[in-house]
Amino acid sequence: MAKLTVEDLPLEGKKVLMRVDFNVPIKDGVVGDDNRIVAALPTIKYVIDHGGRAILFSHLGRIKKEEDKPGLSLRPVAERLSNLLNKPVTFVPVTEGKQLEDAIDNMKNGDVLLVQNTRYEDVKDGEYVKRESGNDPELGKYWASLGDVFVNDAFGTAHRKHASNVGIATNMPGKAAAGYLMEKEIKFLGDAVDNPERPFVAILGGAKVSDKIGVIDNLLDKADKIIIGGGMAYTFYAAKGIKVGNSLVEKDKIDVAKQILDKAGDKLVLPIDNVVADKFNNDAYTKVVEGDIDDGWMALDIGPKSVEEFKNVLKDAKTVVWNGPMGVFEMPNFAKGTLEIGKFLGTLTDATTIVGGGDSTAAVKELGVADKLTHISTGGGASLTYLEGNELPGIAAISDK
Repeated sequence: MAKLTVEDLPLEGKKVLMRVDFNVPIKDGVVGDDNRIVAALPTIKYVIDHGGRAILFSHLGRIKKEEDKPGLSLRPVAERLSNLLNKPVTFVPVTEGKQLEDAIDNMKNGDVLLVQNTRYEDVKDGEYVKRESGNDPELGKYWASLGDVFVNDAFGTAHRKHASNVGIATNMPGKAAAGYLMEKEIKFLGDAVDNPERPFVAILGGAKVSDKIGVIDNLLDKADKIIIGGGMAYTFYAAKGIKVGNSLVEKDKIDVAKQILDKAGDKLVLPIDNVVADKFNNDAYTKVVEGDIDDGWMALDIGPKSVEEFKNVLKDAKTVVWNGPMGVFEMPNFAKGTLEIGKFLGTLTDATTIVGGGDSTAAVKELGVADKLTHISTGGGASLTYLEGNELPGIAAISDK
């Protein structure tokens, strides 16, 4: 996928509109985890170091009514960004109009400006109108008119067709390019799915088969093995006639699971033992069982034999993509399977290892192995859409080389 990148653009003296992903946790007016802001710094610095005027757009949270707006202002993000860049960042508390236009006109080369939360545009005069998240054509056209070129560095929203990504890109008179973060996501996820070094192993976890059907179906044609963990494993158990007790099962997806099993042959690797509990609680009574799960018990994590089996499948892999936890990761007593897999991935020094999705990402960070992995995706939903083999509107709208 040959897309223009920020390095292909003329930047000196240009008003560079940038879509970044500053959707970060804010409490009492202070940014909590600033990883997403830090991730955008290389592209921002490149723009300002090359004489561009960086005009940043981002959403924050969901805005459905006027009362949502005050708590979802990007002002604290502007302050944190200013600290990280060690230079002033102009914050404009509106998303359109004279105040914004004047602030942009007053910018000098190398300046940075952050526009208010783009989702403020989803509510107008108290009405939920979704101008930003519905890609209102007039809004995209207006925002595009504020700049000379566009850089999209927000992979986390690339699967959404919004005014601040697709709308700006399609209305931009100059070129639309990928930032460094977007370029990296396209490279690693794209290569993993379309041109992997083999053996290629996918690890898919999470609660529901329905969330991952498209991914499993697409990867069955591409991966050498697909390891299944998390709650969705028990819908496959049910499809194989294995008793699941009170474990999570999507009954309406059992037939789909049967079809996947028939198509997969020996490519699909399911847990061989499980940590089961007598209730959905961190302090529940637990035991490890192989095979059938009795009534009154529910599987909440993969067992030790499954961990060893999964490691055995992974040990010779040259490409690994991991999305989703192996158990109920938010409960410490059922996080072990996820953490063991994360730790093992950190030892695969001869493989390209890619992690995407909230709990998998949290696991590798908790273990301190994030720096031992090749790539940690910044977009769970976007990476899933990519793994399904679907086009991402935010990437499609970037100019081709």
